[in-house]
Amino acid sequence: MPASPCPYLWLNSDLFPADNPVITTQDRGLLLGDGLFETMQLRNGQIPFLAAHLTRLEEGCRILHLPPPKRDIIQTALGRLIAANGLTDGSARLTLTRGSGPRGLAPPATPHTTLLITTAPPPNHAPHPVRLHISTQRRDRQAVLNRVKSISALPAILARMEAQELGADDALWLTHEGEIAEATAASFLALMDGQLITPPLSAGILPGISRARLLSATLCTERPLMEADIPQFQGAWLVTALSLTPVTAIGTHDLPPQPEQTARLGHFLHGTP
Repeated sequence: MPASPCPYLWLNSDLFPADNPVITTQDRGLLLGDGLFETMQLRNGQIPFLAAHLTRLEEGCRILHLPPPKRDIIQTALGRLIAANGLTDGSARLTLTRGSGPRGLAPPATPHTTLLITTAPPPNHAPHPVRLHISTQRRDRQAVLNRVKSISALPAILARMEAQELGADDALWLTHEGEIAEATAASFLALMDGQLITPPLSAGILPGISRARLLSATLCTERPLMEADIPQFQGAWLVTALSLTPVTAIGTHDLPPQPEQTARLGHFLHGTP
């Protein structure tokens, strides 16, 4: 296994060498995908919008009936881990599982959660523009896991694999009614009739942190987008807490570059020039 660029991780209550962590083989996150995660940007030694990430994590804990970690514990852990790894910019991932339990699906009556935090340096380059394949999977608007960042990512993995097998980079999910939802790991943003639009939460999407910031700043509006609208798009982007990625094609429809919009959005979201 190659050495991690960040020598330390945080596990439960302390720092550990990243190349020698100890997690029980009975952990339900490992065995069943029973847990949540948050991926957060690290900028100038701080986590911007940490409170929003923790609020979403706590809501996920409520939905999954998990005891949420205390905020002061997470803040202390992040501070110590970032300092130990000598990072100024990059990212941090917080993973929370239900911890160990008996065999089978039934959870323990009193879970003892596992808290794992890792960091990573920033990438060496901006995200390359991507081509999207319209997934043959359909998004169920009512699925409870739509609202949480679950560590169980098999639907997204399968959709991404299907897209890449067909020569695309990522997949775009639609609802059963043909409404655009999101990509496999990002919120979707389209430019149509000169207006930036993102799908509503009712399309069965994750409540993205960067998506919420764009809406709050009135840089985009929220309304349904249909598959039939795609030929009218003048541009599109995938939005996460870490990146803004231009979309060059959706299915057979090519999209023109929008460098000014990309620069404007990137500066707002991530402070990029």
